[in-house]
Amino acid sequence: MSRNNHHRTLHTRDYLYRIAFCIISVTILVLGMPQEQKIGHDYKLGEPWDESPVIATDSFRIWKSDETLAKERDSLQQYYEPYFEINPSVKEQQITAFKDDFAKSHPDVPAHYLEHVTEKLSEIYKRGVMEISDYDEMEEERVHNIRLYAENEAVSCPLNNIFTAKTAYEFVMDEKDTIHYELYHLQHLDLSRFISSNLRFDIEKSQQQRQELNDYLIPYIGRVKVGEKIVDRGQIVDEYTYNVLKSMEKHQQERSKTTAERMMQLTGRVLYAFTMALFILLYFQQFRNDYLERLRTVIFVTCLFLIFPLITYTLVQQQLMSVLVIPYCILPIFVRIFLDSRTAFVTHMITLFTCAIALSNPFEFLVIQTFAGLTASYSLRQLTQRSDLFTTVVLVIISTCITHFCLDLIDGLFFGGKTIEVWDYIYLIIAGVLSTISYLLLFAIERMFGFTSNVTLVELSNINNQILRRLSEEAPGTFQHTMQVANLAAEVANHIGAKSQLVRTGALYHDIGKLENPVFFTENQTGVNPHDGLPLEESARIIIGHVKDGLRLAEKHKLPQVIMDFISTHHGKSMAKYFYISYKNQFPDKEIDEGLFTYPGPNPSTIEQAILMMADGVEAASRSLPSYTEESISALVDKIIDGQIREGYFNQCPITFLDIQAAKDVFKSKLKTIYHTRISYPELKPEPEAPKKKRRKLKF
Repeated sequence: MSRNNHHRTLHTRDYLYRIAFCIISVTILVLGMPQEQKIGHDYKLGEPWDESPVIATDSFRIWKSDETLAKERDSLQQYYEPYFEINPSVKEQQITAFKDDFAKSHPDVPAHYLEHVTEKLSEIYKRGVMEISDYDEMEEERVHNIRLYAENEAVSCPLNNIFTAKTAYEFVMDEKDTIHYELYHLQHLDLSRFISSNLRFDIEKSQQQRQELNDYLIPYIGRVKVGEKIVDRGQIVDEYTYNVLKSMEKHQQERSKTTAERMMQLTGRVLYAFTMALFILLYFQQFRNDYLERLRTVIFVTCLFLIFPLITYTLVQQQLMSVLVIPYCILPIFVRIFLDSRTAFVTHMITLFTCAIALSNPFEFLVIQTFAGLTASYSLRQLTQRSDLFTTVVLVIISTCITHFCLDLIDGLFFGGKTIEVWDYIYLIIAGVLSTISYLLLFAIERMFGFTSNVTLVELSNINNQILRRLSEEAPGTFQHTMQVANLAAEVANHIGAKSQLVRTGALYHDIGKLENPVFFTENQTGVNPHDGLPLEESARIIIGHVKDGLRLAEKHKLPQVIMDFISTHHGKSMAKYFYISYKNQFPDKEIDEGLFTYPGPNPSTIEQAILMMADGVEAASRSLPSYTEESISALVDKIIDGQIREGYFNQCPITFLDIQAAKDVFKSKLKTIYHTRISYPELKPEPEAPKKKRRKLKF
């Protein structure tokens, strides 16, 4: 569970937020979902299209005409070979029966007729004898060859090589050698009794073979994609366009609904839209309940959740162009900048599923846009300058184009007859370029919803800003204090995973209220303390008043609310203890109004505000240390932060003891570095002078 997710008792307002979010989202989405397109035009082959352009709102196949299909079926018919099973027992039975009959009933027929007729019967059964009804059916279907099989062996043979009972009898009786075989004797043998069918039509195998042939018959010549222009005004309706329009009519007729079906369809749309809205709501409830407590965040997410589906539905309904041209990655960019990466991904995916309901083949759309959203979320960790956004846009374009190309390869590009849809890649590039408008919309969203981006924080961190420049000139001690606090706080934020740029900027402005009375604060004094002549209550009022003065200055200079929150919470509801204790010692018997010595607060409610309170207290106290040793610095840090914990200043913010311990370690390390003892450099000793030579005195 996220440490930002505080489960608390829900009030009526919280329930109203949730109900309003669902009702508004579902109503807008259902009303915006595109309806079925009806052509409603009269058109003829070879004549110009005199109406508005037709763009496909759905994906459908382009079916071949009935004439074309009939011709292709005829051409495939020559390869149809029905299966007939050979019954070998028929041959043996009939030949055996003939031999028995010849021996018993025809003693007057010469013996050599037996061998001759036996060979004839063997020949007809070898070639096969078919039922006359089966043979007529084969001829009607214009079958040229059939397949004869026995056991696991099958051979193809021409149909005209197969006998029927009639042709088999004619074959036996057709005798050219009339010298040795007289027709009289052959007729006397009554050979028709020994001729019967030995071929059985196998319906199952034949249908399977026909189905295999039908599989080779492709009844369509292509597919129309969503957003593809079918016919333009003034365009001649050629054969291809005519087939496309007919295919569209057929597709729409198949999808036509009765009143009951339309009601079911409407119910499905409502349930689908409700499910998508509910998923977002459940995500916030489970992981970021704190977002639901802020009306501006609810409105912001609702607008982003609705605007992209509505744009998609409009593009599909009006048949303008492909939905790939829509820069969907703007959504995760905005949510990543103003909220967090997990929320960006979840919101992006649910929005994509909401958009996909308008498409008949959403797989490619979902895959490409998912990769676009992931790339945007991963690459845009912090938007502090324009180049960050441009880098993200380039990476999004590359990732979407590569993803689309991979899908093309999977669909059989180069080998499966599929060709590259160049316009799809152009649309993806256009969508990436359009994503750069998020930088222009950034400031508008900040003003509308009260957010603060890193770009704005970086601009506010510029010490040449009017209020910071004034602080450095009129209260240089306070300015140096804020710079030290900003560095300490940012270092802690980096260590515990908080927003370092936010806490740095907040630290720079947390003490701007001291500009109203800079000399009353010790860091700006040069020997004279104006508090010496004031009552303790008045001194406390001036010191505590720098919080309210800071808020007035912040409002005057139109600082964001998030910065004003740092000003109001950096002391929380702590006390000006120096004046409080001094007053208590001076008037031990007098009842003290603690409100005179207490800051207005509130206490910190975010991790960044807690970090600033710790950094402010530690940095200010470190200036009063008599000596800077490892032990004194560690003891000071522990004393200040443990005191803040004991007073309960961090009870309302999601900071953990592990975070606090990490902050202590950072403070100790940084303060030791700041206040370390410098090594004194040795001085160069002067070189000793060379002894002077004594001059010899000359004696005269």
